[in-house]
Amino acid sequence: MNNSDQLSLFTTEESNIKSDSKSLIPTDVKIPIPPKTYTDISEIATHCNQCYRCGLGATRTKAVVGRGNPKATIMIIGEAPGQNEDETGLPFVGRAGKLLEKILESVRLDSEKDVYIGNIIKCRPPNNRVPSSKEIAACKPYIFEQIRLVDPKIILLTGATAVKGLIGDQGAMSTIRGKWIEWEGRLCMPIFHPSYLLRNPSREVDKPKWLMWQDIQVVRAKFDEIQSQG
Repeated sequence: MNNSDQLSLFTTEESNIKSDSKSLIPTDVKIPIPPKTYTDISEIATHCNQCYRCGLGATRTKAVVGRGNPKATIMIIGEAPGQNEDETGLPFVGRAGKLLEKILESVRLDSEKDVYIGNIIKCRPPNNRVPSSKEIAACKPYIFEQIRLVDPKIILLTGATAVKGLIGDQGAMSTIRGKWIEWEGRLCMPIFHPSYLLRNPSREVDKPKWLMWQDIQVVRAKFDEIQSQG
């Protein structure tokens, strides 16, 4: 599914999905998920835990849909669940998740109040491999519906797979991280994935952790600007 196939998910048109088709969404990748298919996140979670639109449904323990404030100003989108996430059904709860919490806390952002966290892919790929393009295409309509329901003003895309999966290839992470990209009326910023920071722990100037500190301060400033505008 490319950007032209995103089904205009952010328009105000009513969904024309038939009631009998809706029940088939988790079982058949050919069934589309138009805007306003779901009324709340819990409906998405129910379908994701029943979903076999790709082969990952056969190996998952739990679908990982999201956590945080479902009406947050900031939405953070990762790549795919890891082992801890697969076991708990919650995104970013392993080592990378703990680091993400520290990053947010460093600029006084509350992951339960100010942020909603999800993934492009809802089920863990075996051995934590990168999701395939077919898996992303099968699962991507769910994240579109999550974005519509949460209605964030800011979207942080953690890592190249999240960037490509949502807004398409924008270039190397080293050149696009920390830059605002406007998409569907929202401000998106690619940032390093916390797991990448764990592999590159140096805090020296111009190293990934230092760059993340610069980026998250920019995010905080934009958050404050939005809040001041009501």
